Parts: sequence; C-alpha cells; structure tokens
Amino acid sequence: MSSSFEGKTVWITGASAGIGKSLALDLAKRGATLVITARRADRLEELRSQCADPSRVHVLSGDLLDESSWARLAKDAEAATGRIDVLVNNAGVTQRATAQTTRLDDVRRLMELNFFAPVALTNLVLPGMIARKSGRIVVVSSVAGYVGTPWRSSYSASKHAVRGYFDSLRAELHDTGVGVTIVSPGYVRTEISTHAIASDGQVHGKEDAGNASGLDPAECARSIADAIEKGRSEIYLGGTEVYAIYLKRFFPKLLERIVSKHVPE
Repeated sequence: MSSSFEGKTVWITGASAGIGKSLALDLAKRGATLVITARRADRLEELRSQCADPSRVHVLSGDLLDESSWARLAKDAEAATGRIDVLVNNAGVTQRATAQTTRLDDVRRLMELNFFAPVALTNLVLPGMIARKSGRIVVVSSVAGYVGTPWRSSYSASKHAVRGYFDSLRAELHDTGVGVTIVSPGYVRTEISTHAIASDGQVHGKEDAGNASGLDPAECARSIADAIEKGRSEIYLGGTEVYAIYLKRFFPKLLERIVSKHVPE
C-alpha cells in the first residue's frame, strides 16, 4: 500500500530518542526520506542503521541550544535532499522544579529549546515550502500547553507559547498550501523526565511514574504520522491526563482544585 510520504523528505529534530526516534522508524517504513537531528551523532547513526532503508536517512547532528547553528542546520538539511517537505520540531526539555527554585538561566534554556528553536527553524524552511505551495510544519507541544501544573511552570509557559505561535502561523499560511500540525501529548514512555531541569540547574535524574506508565512512543509516533498524512491541525495523545484539556475549557474551577492537589514527582 502506497504512502503519501513516499518521495517526501521529513526533517525531525530531537530524533535520537523517545518520540523523535519512534517517529523516524515509523516514517522510514512509510517510504519517507529522513533528515534526523540531535546532539549525539553516534545515536543518530545507530538510529539510521535501524531504519527500513538507511540510504534514505541523512544524519545531521547539532545542538539546538546554540542559536548560531540554526541557519547552518537548516541550510544543510535542505542541501542533503534538495528540499524539506515536512519539518517536525520535536526537540525539547522539561522541568521538575518549583517556580521559585528555577534559575532564570534555566527558564531561558527551556524557552530557547522549546520555543525559539522551533520558531527559527520553521522560518528558515518556510520560504521553500511557500514557493512550492506545499509542505507541513509539525510542532510537538504538550497537554502542559493547555494546563499548568506544579513544578512545570517554565515548561508549561514554553508550550503555551508554542501553541499560540503555531496557531497564529497556521492562520497566516491559509491558502499557501503549507499546513501546521500541533501535537499535544500527555505522558509518553520516554526519558524526558530523567533529563528534566531540576532545582538550581540540576538534572532530575529519575523516571516519573506518569511517564513510566505512559503511552508507548511507537503508538504515539503512528498517531503523529497518521495526523501528518491526514493534514490534521492538532491532535491530543495520552491517557486520562488528556481530559484536563477539556476540563480547562468547560470546568476550569474543577481543574484548578485538581491541579492544586497534584503531588509533584
């Protein structure tokens, strides 16, 4: 069965683990040509070897916390295959610290990787997409982009910013042939909590119960790939935590009481 990804190039950031890695494996099976980006080239090469056709996978390592690298990465990504048909802004970092114990430098780090990098990369690849009158920008937000919970203030702020920005961008791109898909996962079984920024710049260093029992990243990846193929504007993924999005909209006071009793991990 043919896939709409055949003959298309997808650039995935944060591809060495978690959702990004699972999405790369899924899209490779669907016939996509891939450009995969993360800091560690060795993990990217390992992922490349695991893909259905490694010859269609291009490794492009880089640190998205380095603002000076953004233009080079976008240029090299397009040069590798001639065009970027889909950009998946997946790289990100979360937080496990109170608002008062989170250093301002760490707030900036969260915003830099979770918000500014996706904005910059998107604007670097958009001219080509608009000129071709086709393409899709995908950004991984979070249920935290709707609901703020304890110990995640700056993370939640970055994801609220992502959702607001890319909702606006979608409206601006109306009738250009370029679409925007926002992915809002809840708990997914990845290492994200282990690498979270904790108090005073420390690393959280442990897997939270929510992530440990969360959605299988392969299942998450399939849903994202399906959403891209169908041109969906936004999808919510996860378990019962996704209901918080609807509670926020229809029963905000009830959600406020629930969140206030939440015991951070």
